Amino acid sequence: MDFSNPYDTRRGPLLSRNAVATSQPLAAQAGLAMLYQGGNAVDAALAAAIALTVVEPTGNGLGSDAFAIVWDGAGLHGLNASGRSPAGLASDKVAQRGWDSVTVPGAVSGWVALSERFGALPFEALFAPAIGYAENGFAVSPIIARLWHLGGEVLSQQPGFAENFLPHGRAPRPGETFHNPAQARSLRLIAETKGEAFYTGTLADKIADDAARHGAALTREDLATHRVDWCGTLQTGYAGVAVHEIPPNGQGIAALSALGILEHFDLAAHAPDSAQALHLQIEAIKLGLADAEGFVADPAHMDVEPEEMLAPDYLARRAANIDPDLAQVASKGAPKHGGTVYVTAADDQGRMVSLIQSNYMGFGSGVVVPGTGISLQNRGAGFVTTPGHANRIGPGKRPFHTIIPGFVTKDGAPLMSFGVMGGPMQAQGHVQMITRMMVHQQSPQAASDAPRWRFVSGREVAVESSMPLKTVEALEAMGHKIVREAPDNAFGFGGAQLIARHIDGYVAGSDHRKDGCAVGY
Repeated sequence: MDFSNPYDTRRGPLLSRNAVATSQPLAAQAGLAMLYQGGNAVDAALAAAIALTVVEPTGNGLGSDAFAIVWDGAGLHGLNASGRSPAGLASDKVAQRGWDSVTVPGAVSGWVALSERFGALPFEALFAPAIGYAENGFAVSPIIARLWHLGGEVLSQQPGFAENFLPHGRAPRPGETFHNPAQARSLRLIAETKGEAFYTGTLADKIADDAARHGAALTREDLATHRVDWCGTLQTGYAGVAVHEIPPNGQGIAALSALGILEHFDLAAHAPDSAQALHLQIEAIKLGLADAEGFVADPAHMDVEPEEMLAPDYLARRAANIDPDLAQVASKGAPKHGGTVYVTAADDQGRMVSLIQSNYMGFGSGVVVPGTGISLQNRGAGFVTTPGHANRIGPGKRPFHTIIPGFVTKDGAPLMSFGVMGGPMQAQGHVQMITRMMVHQQSPQAASDAPRWRFVSGREVAVESSMPLKTVEALEAMGHKIVREAPDNAFGFGGAQLIARHIDGYVAGSDHRKDGCAVGY
């Protein structure tokens, strides 16, 4: 691993035997506190994730969905804790916000499942930092304050939003203390009942009653019948390692497709920040995203098997569509024959966790259940209305998800736990992190600090303003339509958190585009 860093950065990599990396410092410290108390990496990741619902409400809440990949010291496990649309859903319209965009929240069930299977500490202990932040208040960090303000402008009229998130009629400013006593009470109930209050008890009643008041389809039975799935992982080989993602309904397969396509090109022959290297990655992710958009849905409704999308002969055919010197418009292939938060943690016993949870768009649906502090996701916005599409809106279905945890193994042993939050940026960010670290041997922090790009549509590609002008001009000469954006624009270029094995410990990186950090000992 090369520890030099050619990029402008405010931080260096963390080297330690135990580590937690996430997008908000208070949440990172919540995870570290569990390790100090004798907990393991799973306990640390969960405490950080639970705290994030309080200190980074712009990206997640108690009404989030979640996915996780865990190395337990002996093997790799994948968890899908996303929820389904209401069983009584009758609408064929896709709502972006409000109650009609809400599917069953799965994050709480994911916390319970991970703790029961892998945790060392009592479930209740994981909630102590979050309850403290909600009850006693916390100082709002700068980037989150900006996103909070933007969310407030859009969502102030959604049920319960202003009452919970706009004290004094506005979003809190950087450094101001925010209290959420209602969420503290909900956190206690979830902790004491191991999640039962959320799905079958007091909180479930409040969620269902509020849904009924607003004419929404979500019912108490929808909550009670929710279950997580231990789904394993999908993987593809790249640069001598195996990259793992959660199977559909998430978009992780787009990253695997792109990396499988890139195996047919000699990326190492090009400098990591060269236009040629970026061009190949952009063209590969275009193809991967086109297939994801065309085929990925609730696996029970997919017409194509995920393994078919990753078959070597199919990826070779997709690679043949790339012109090494010219940008193209991608379409889906034919594989069948005939606002998110992320946390990663690792401990000195070798356990590693990759966990992501999200309300989807900033603050999700904008709905907050009165008296509970439960802000609900808008994952129903991930459905489509296209007739015959596997992801068409319908009852009892999991929608297409953007959130994806990532993991890397080498020769069957854990090598890296990582994620890049940020909507459609996520699969693209995974490709950028993997190529930089596995091909060019950059450290997690350098890989995170490097200027990023984001494919938009057609031949349009957004790049950070920090990308060198000569690189931009070379990409334009290849036919890419380049749009320069500030790193902190409303959509952004994601937020990476990475922990990689190094000698007898770990090296971690945390994205300077977020408020967070990597901590450890």
